[in-house]
Amino acid sequence: AESFRDEGRDVLFFVDNIYRYTLAGTEVSALLGRMPSAVGYQPTLAEEMGRLQERITSTKVGSITSIQAVYVPADDLTDPSPATTFAHLDATVVLSRDIASLGIYPAVDPLDSNSRQVDPNVVGEEHYNTTRAVQGVLQRYKELRDIIAILGMDELSPEDKLAVARARKIQRFLSQPFHVAEVFTGTAGKYVPLKETIRGFKMIVNGECDALPEQAFYMVGSIDEAFEKAKKLQ
Repeated sequence: AESFRDEGRDVLFFVDNIYRYTLAGTEVSALLGRMPSAVGYQPTLAEEMGRLQERITSTKVGSITSIQAVYVPADDLTDPSPATTFAHLDATVVLSRDIASLGIYPAVDPLDSNSRQVDPNVVGEEHYNTTRAVQGVLQRYKELRDIIAILGMDELSPEDKLAVARARKIQRFLSQPFHVAEVFTGTAGKYVPLKETIRGFKMIVNGECDALPEQAFYMVGSIDEAFEKAKKLQ
């Protein structure tokens, strides 16, 4: 990749799986008789990962853009291996077993996922504010889930009930029919323009969709399709 970059090309570099690099370092470290650090990893984990990741850089003549698959041991994002890797990445997309178990695909966790591009100077005020508002509603729902599991929805305040309802709609609106899955599901894949996506989430957060059932948001494209689906469900 470095060679192609230095020739003046723009390189897309895929890594599957970066955890293998960490594991190889752990095994070599054990063979060298080094004292292991936290969770059995090599004491030089941060240095080795930094040395690799810092080589993925752009120059005046070319660039390297890297997409890396990161295995998360026991789904623990605080594990030293993924935590060290994430520190070098500009954006992370975290897949969640809990979201997949709800039948929501792609099973992306919007709270654990992040991007340095989510900045008002980069994406604009509307996009940034909508993103943070959506995350705020989902975070509130996450905080209330234990209370709901023990005491039920009836014990929540009207404001919290509204937040839960909107969060569940947001969760389902985050689902998307895949073009690659058409042959298995029989549902046509859909692309939604960024402006339409922002408009849809903004409407949910602002309460313009409170009257719609949450099922109307599952596996649809734009927010207009959710309104059409809601009419059919009535």
